[in-house]
Amino acid sequence: MEKKRIVVALTGASGYIGRNLLEKLETHTDVIALSRNGDAYQDQKHVTWRSCDLFSMADAEKGLEGADIAVYLVHSMMPSAKLTQGRFDDLDVILADNFAQAAKKQGVKRIIYLSGIIPKHEENLSRHLRSRLEVEQVLGSYGVPVTTIRSGLIVGPKGSSFPIFAKLVKRLPVLYLPNWLKETKTQPIALEDVLQALNTSIVRKEVEGKVVEIGGPEEMTYQTMASQLADVMKQKITIHYAPCMPIQAAKWVVRAVTDAPKEMVYPLIESLHHSMVVHEENTHALIEQGAIPFKQAAEQALQYEAEISKKKKPFSPPSRTVRSVQRIPLPEGKTADQVALHYVKWLEEVLNPWIRTRVDEKYSCQLGLGFYHKPLLELDYARDRSTPDRALYYITGGLLTNTKDNIRGRMEFRKIPGKREAIIAIHDYIPSLPWFLYTNTQAHIHLLVMMWFRYHLKAVDRRITLSEQQTL
Repeated sequence: MEKKRIVVALTGASGYIGRNLLEKLETHTDVIALSRNGDAYQDQKHVTWRSCDLFSMADAEKGLEGADIAVYLVHSMMPSAKLTQGRFDDLDVILADNFAQAAKKQGVKRIIYLSGIIPKHEENLSRHLRSRLEVEQVLGSYGVPVTTIRSGLIVGPKGSSFPIFAKLVKRLPVLYLPNWLKETKTQPIALEDVLQALNTSIVRKEVEGKVVEIGGPEEMTYQTMASQLADVMKQKITIHYAPCMPIQAAKWVVRAVTDAPKEMVYPLIESLHHSMVVHEENTHALIEQGAIPFKQAAEQALQYEAEISKKKKPFSPPSRTVRSVQRIPLPEGKTADQVALHYVKWLEEVLNPWIRTRVDEKYSCQLGLGFYHKPLLELDYARDRSTPDRALYYITGGLLTNTKDNIRGRMEFRKIPGKREAIIAIHDYIPSLPWFLYTNTQAHIHLLVMMWFRYHLKAVDRRITLSEQQTL
C-alpha cells in the first residue's frame, strides 16, 4: 500500500521558480498547482491544476482547499491588469492577506515563503525589501506557522534581477557602476540550490516557523559579478565606477538598456544600497547553503534561457480591466467596515451638490450626479464576505460600469494586520467609457479623490487623538 502523500499548494506554479519546484515536488507529494491561467494546463497523476487569482479571497480559499502545506512564491512587481494604479507593496499586502486568511480557513498546517535576505538595520530598508518583510509579517498574522526562506540573488532564467544584470553585461561594452555600489556585497545563489532549500523546508517539520537565510558559496561585489558574467558570456567589457551617478539616473539607464519595465527595475535598483549576504545566526543545520559557484550557475541559467526563448508563446492582449490600490491611515478605534461607510457619506459632503449618495438598509450604495436620477456606480455590500477588518462591495452597475463584461468587479476596504493602516482597492473593474477617455478622465479623478480622502482621514485621526488627550 502506497504511503499517503502530503498535499502541497504551490502558488506561481507556471512561473520560472514554481515550474521548476513543481517538477521536484511531484516526485514525493501531491501538488495543487495554482496559476491565474491554471485551466490551460493538463492535470498529471500527482499534479492538479487550479486557476486562482490571489487578489480574490474567494479564489484563494478555493485554491488552498485540501492542502496540508502552502508555498508562497508571489510578488506583484508586474501589473496584472490593463491599468494598475497603486504601489507594488500595497498590492503585495492584499495578495499576502488573502493567502494567509485562506490558509487559516482551509486548515493549512504550514506556509513556506520565499523572500530576500533582509539587512540587519531594518529601519532603512528599500521599498522592495520593506515590502518583503511586510509580506512575511502579514502571512504570519492569522496563526498559521510560516517558514521563511530568505534568499540571495537567484541565478536563474526569467525572474528579475539576474536576467536584467545579464542584459546590461551583454549590451554595454563599458559598464559604469554607481560609486555608492563599490562596497556593496551580494551572495548570488543558483536556482537549483534555492529549490533544494524550499523542498527541504516542506519535508522537514523542524524548520516550521523559522527564518532561514541562504546564499551561494561566494560573496562578491557587483563589479566581480559583472566581470565573471562577462567571462561566461564571452563578452568583452570594461567596468568603471562613476563618482556621480544618482540613483534616479541608474534607474533610467538600466530601464533604457534592458527594456525591463519600470515596475520591476526601480524597486530592484533601490535595493542595491544594501549588502545581501547571509547572516550566520539566520542559518539552519537542515537547510543547506548553496554549493554551485556563480559562474556555473550563470552558464546553466543562460543556456536554459536560450532554449526556452525558442519556444514562442501565443500573445494574448490583457483585458481592459482596472486595478487601483491605495493605502490610507486607519483612525484610532475605527474599523475598515466603518471607514467604508464613512467614505460614501464623505463623498456627498465634500462634493455636494454635484454628487449624491444613497445607502440602503443592507449597506449597498449608489453614487450619482446630483442633477441626474440614474446612478454612476452601484455597489452591493457582500455581507457574507465582509468582516470588521474587511468590507467588500461588488460593482454591479451604474453608467460608468460596463455591466455586460463587468463580472468580477469589486471594491474593498481592508485593514493591514498589525498596523493602523488600511487598503482601499478596486479589482477587475471594467469601465463603460472608451479606454482612452477613461484613462484620461475617470482614472485620474479616482486618484485625486483617494488622495483627498487620505488627507481627510489623517485629520480625523488627529481630532480623535486630541480628544482622547483632553479627556485624560
